Amino acid sequence: MEDSRKPYSYKEYVAGLFAGIATVVVGHPFDTVKVKLQKHNTNVQGITYRNGFHCTARILATEGVRGLYIGATPSFVGMAFESSLLFGIYSQTKQSLQGGVQSSRPQPQVIIPSAAFAGAIISFVLCPSELVKCRMQIQGTDSLVPKCSGYSSSLDCALKTIKSDGVTGAFRGGSTTFLRESIGNAVFFSVYEYVRYYMHLQLKSGSSDHNNLVDMGIGILSGGLGGVAFWSTVLPLDVAKTIIQTAPDKSSPTNPFQVLNSIYRMSGLRGCYTGLGPTILRAFPANAAAIVTWEVAMKLLGIKNN
Repeated sequence: MEDSRKPYSYKEYVAGLFAGIATVVVGHPFDTVKVKLQKHNTNVQGITYRNGFHCTARILATEGVRGLYIGATPSFVGMAFESSLLFGIYSQTKQSLQGGVQSSRPQPQVIIPSAAFAGAIISFVLCPSELVKCRMQIQGTDSLVPKCSGYSSSLDCALKTIKSDGVTGAFRGGSTTFLRESIGNAVFFSVYEYVRYYMHLQLKSGSSDHNNLVDMGIGILSGGLGGVAFWSTVLPLDVAKTIIQTAPDKSSPTNPFQVLNSIYRMSGLRGCYTGLGPTILRAFPANAAAIVTWEVAMKLLGIKNN
């Protein structure tokens, strides 16, 4: 059983790459709104957005649709690579922990460590690309960043960051990203696997015709709910990560719990969940797109998704 899966190992990474691209295409505009809210609405200076719709309206009015996709280049590169690793490592770690015995019923003792391990690994890839993405996204008409110190492109941002802070500066917020991804993906894949399993179980008991359209519907629901669960669980860590990665002062705190404590004292629990609206709005379609793309790619590549 184990040997029969080895020739397909690289294909699981290819399928994950396509899932990452789909995530960015669908989710990046929501992510831009989320980051602007997290930066501006937790800062004592500058404009405060009333909500996600107000923020979106201002971006469209001042910068057009292009403003919603600012920082998309590092996001495409980072997410494609990150998603390839995430789905590939998760699939192969799960197979390894199962010991070659495939089970249709979800096994939490397999899913949780596999997902947490995959999330921990990808955090090292994701951190630098998200740092560049976030620093690009907080620019714009309403930016708290002076125009003279802004970035002309993602590459310019990366080069200036390394020049001023060294290579380690590109990994600012690394520990927070590590926590977010390991915890978040354990939640995401647990919800995805269980929802998928029980929906398939219901279809079998109901003797419904099982076709590709039904599989797509299950992928949309299981992936979307997994994404909502992911961000509902780790959003405070994401808020802390945004603050840490966009702080202009190198001496600013990098401990996420210290940052969250400061936000809590200033804005209460609501401040720790800044950007919840656009994050949840993004989570369902972006993760549904990722899962459907991943499952379709797996089928096209001849891999059975157990």
